[in-house]
Amino acid sequence: MSLFVAHTVQGSALVLLGIWHIINTIRSYLVKGPANFTVRFWYQVNIPQCGLKHLELVSILTFSILAILMQVLDFPHFHYAFKLDNFEHATMFIHLALFAGFSLSIELTGSLDLFSGFVGILASSVFSQELFLLHFHSTDHVGLEGHYHWLLQVIVLVSLVSVLAATFFPNSFNAALVLSISIIFQGFWFINMGFMLYIPDFVPEGCVMNLAKARGNQIPGAVTCGSKEAEFRARGLANLQFSWILSANLILAGIICLKLARKCNIRNRLEYERIQSKGADIAMTNEGFKQAR
Repeated sequence: MSLFVAHTVQGSALVLLGIWHIINTIRSYLVKGPANFTVRFWYQVNIPQCGLKHLELVSILTFSILAILMQVLDFPHFHYAFKLDNFEHATMFIHLALFAGFSLSIELTGSLDLFSGFVGILASSVFSQELFLLHFHSTDHVGLEGHYHWLLQVIVLVSLVSVLAATFFPNSFNAALVLSISIIFQGFWFINMGFMLYIPDFVPEGCVMNLAKARGNQIPGAVTCGSKEAEFRARGLANLQFSWILSANLILAGIICLKLARKCNIRNRLEYERIQSKGADIAMTNEGFKQAR
């Protein structure tokens, strides 16, 4: 159950972060236009008299530190034990904490214009190390569990490529949009893995949860299929879930684009009408002044 909670909490955090980014990315693009758009790897909370404009970075840093402690202390047992897979997970969060910590420091010192490229490098390190540690994981994710983790690597690879593109092409709206969508996708996939691999009622037909042994370490939540046909069917179901979740992410991104574009058009039209009305008032005042003379 702890693995289910871990996957669900981490996945939910990624989904919220991705939605926050996609909304701000699209809004920034609509307001500034293609010529003035610049990719940002984090966004301020612009609420008057709120004092929480750095909430995103503070939240990421806090979440990362808590996750590192939970991995080192072997949640939910809360005792120090050198488990290689726990330290690999903690290392992923170390790079996330480095990104948030340095980005916050750069912002507070007012040197973002000088080190914006370095922020992109730090963001790239987050996904590159995640991909590296997932690919060379000390825990043998075999069978159905391994297939889910392989598909996760595909999503992380897309995130890595998009963040690199956003770093080298800081005016690319497409790179920023793909990055936001991939973060949401990764979050939903974490949640999906939590249900499909660590909740018995969701394990595919013909497969069961068990405590498999690999290299002397117990792997809770490993899924074993009773036959080749059952495993083939379970892998096919995972592939369908991958496509369905991707479709849902694209639908969500499209809805956000249309909603924000509509609001932007309404705002621009109202602003245009206000300027036109103000111009007409000035013209009438000038005409009355001429007649008075």
